[in-house]
Amino acid sequence: MIVFVNKMDREGKDAFDLLDEIEQNLGFTTTPLSWPIGIGETFKGIYNIFEKNINLFEGKNKQKVESSIQIEDIYSDELQEIIGEKYAENLQNELEIVSGVYPEFSREEYLKGELQPVFFGSALNNFGVKELLDAFIQIAPNPQPKESDTRLVKPEEENFSGFVFKIHANMDPKHRDRLAFVKIVSGVFKRNTSYLHVRSDKKIKFASPNAFFADKKEIVDESFPGDIVGLHDTGTFKIGDTLTVSEKMNYKGIPSFSPEHFRFINNEDPLKTKQLHKGIDQLMDEGVAQLFTLEMNGRKIIGTVGALQYEVIQYRLEHEYTAKCSYEPISIHKACWVECEDKNSADYKDFLRVKSKFLARDKYDQLVFLADSAFTITMTQEKYPSIKFHFVSEF
Repeated sequence: MIVFVNKMDREGKDAFDLLDEIEQNLGFTTTPLSWPIGIGETFKGIYNIFEKNINLFEGKNKQKVESSIQIEDIYSDELQEIIGEKYAENLQNELEIVSGVYPEFSREEYLKGELQPVFFGSALNNFGVKELLDAFIQIAPNPQPKESDTRLVKPEEENFSGFVFKIHANMDPKHRDRLAFVKIVSGVFKRNTSYLHVRSDKKIKFASPNAFFADKKEIVDESFPGDIVGLHDTGTFKIGDTLTVSEKMNYKGIPSFSPEHFRFINNEDPLKTKQLHKGIDQLMDEGVAQLFTLEMNGRKIIGTVGALQYEVIQYRLEHEYTAKCSYEPISIHKACWVECEDKNSADYKDFLRVKSKFLARDKYDQLVFLADSAFTITMTQEKYPSIKFHFVSEF
């Protein structure tokens, strides 16, 4: 992971305080590879520790000067001439603290996930971003082998394979399109070539695969291991799907974890029922949240990681699907996916009968136990030892 501390052109916390917060709250071991010169109104620019140069931030619109100034020695008179004596002295003192307090950057430790480099800047002004991207090109890992359900697949293999890790509906609202994002694991993905969609056991050809940079996209003829390609989707894909030349294997998907928040979702406009169902279906495909349908009465429950996601869903349903919804509280502690080898056992039948009010199906028709407390989960596990309860959907 690489950290970017944004909005340095605004008043805020001291850079050292920010690094302390990142380390304490996220459990990171940080090492700055760029450093801000001032902050807010006094923000003068960025010293690039990784490349040993300075980029100045100046002018009324606070836009970045195109060329960077190489500074091999931060104690040189040249530094004072560029940013002034006061700022040069502050930068020298702060960089001394940085070198004394934070570990020296090690690519090996970074690739192991044991060290997180930090960059500072102002993304709105496109300032400090280039430093991050330049370093990323040098330090980022090469495409790695990936485990499938049958074998380990290496990126240098000749045959193409890849998997869907994200789906986005209405990326262009004018065209109501839906894109499946595929990461290339091995071989070369080629436009207008038929590939096997393993889950459906069908061959599919893609006429206009897209590559992306921010909100810009362009059709690509070839993509290579490590690349991300966007495929136009009419509802064929779901997260975790595998594409190959012909080999029947599945990459281990991206599991759904038990949400932290649960609410009933209600239709506020009966005339837009079809739009609401379509909207919920597509947003759940994206992984924005999870949908559970109660076995008892068919009522639908939305589960999310954070409470803000309910507002996002409500907004997108109204503005992208012209459907209105409201929410109703429900007391649920955890969603537990149910696994039982013998579905004819007395244990399993008794569980279905006793817990019928708390059973639901997820979007993929897997049985889920919606427990109201940690105590309930413990007692249910003890009462039905032959049944396994999972807190992730992939088991």
